[in-house]
Amino acid sequence: MTLREVPVKTNVSVVRINGSGAFRRRIMDMGITKGCAIYVRKAAPLGDPVEITVRGYELSLRRQDAESIEVIEK
Repeated sequence: MTLREVPVKTNVSVVRINGSGAFRRRIMDMGITKGCAIYVRKAAPLGDPVEITVRGYELSLRRQDAESIEVIEK
């Protein structure tokens, strides 16, 4: 499942980050790495962006970026 498909108020763990180059580096620089825990806090009314909690801070991601992050529910 991808981070885009995760319902609100759900805890997940990152399995894999799809993509390469600058995109992958940008996601990893935000603290989203393999094995880290993510809590999906809320989503905007039209679904974009989605707000998550990762490593103790809140982060907003576009749905397009969230689609390339594979997760598993805890």
